[in-house]
Amino acid sequence: MKNIIIALLLLLSISSNAQQQLVINSSYLVSPDTVWVFTPNNGDLQNALPVVYLLHGWAGNYHYWDDIIDCQSYANKYNAIIVCPDGLYDSWYINSPANNENDWSTFFSWDLAPVIAENYNIQQDSIFVTGLSMGGHGALYLFETFTEYFRSAGSLSGLLDLTDWSEHYGISRILGLSDSENPKELLKDYSVIWNIEKLKTSENGIIVSCGTEDPLYNINIATIDVCKENDIDVKFISSKGSHNSSYWRSAIDGHFEFFFK
Repeated sequence: MKNIIIALLLLLSISSNAQQQLVINSSYLVSPDTVWVFTPNNGDLQNALPVVYLLHGWAGNYHYWDDIIDCQSYANKYNAIIVCPDGLYDSWYINSPANNENDWSTFFSWDLAPVIAENYNIQQDSIFVTGLSMGGHGALYLFETFTEYFRSAGSLSGLLDLTDWSEHYGISRILGLSDSENPKELLKDYSVIWNIEKLKTSENGIIVSCGTEDPLYNINIATIDVCKENDIDVKFISSKGSHNSSYWRSAIDGHFEFFFK
């Protein structure tokens, strides 16, 4: 673990709200990462608890999930630790091939995950990750990268194929497409849909949700098809909705129910 300083910025009463904000200074990131952690205020913290990582979307931050849902209530309901890290606006939760100060997935494995494991009593075999939009891509990308670490993963309205979106959402910058000899292949290398076969080694399936009015709906349908072609267990939930907080607020329940079935 490299150059990590954890600052407890906010510690509300463990017996009531059980919320902590951690700031992690990492050599893998250009700036510190703020992480909001919710623990159940109605549970026995002496017992090991499952962990759910919630990843926000493009241009969001660590408190976005709690802005649209009450993360504390989910921690209480499922007797779980909810972890909301900062995706640093447009990190895409990857190791950037263009900037070694934007190695978010290495930050996760070397810094964030160990910090959570060292400071909280967690169930090592019950760690989940899901996210919305950029975070949906990030959650499945992390699952593809660290398949043995997570029990399962999910995506809400995820941009799971970057190949047709290179001019949007900082994708070109984070991948360094202007300096690439083969930008199309680089986009595939970092797209969930083009690496879905990595999930064949997982014993557990994934969950994917997307609204029928979402501009990313067809990408999600294509991802489901690729999962089926590769015999990867996937639960797909589709309902009326667009690419917005109203849909994510209603759809996240299905992910928690899938994880804790």
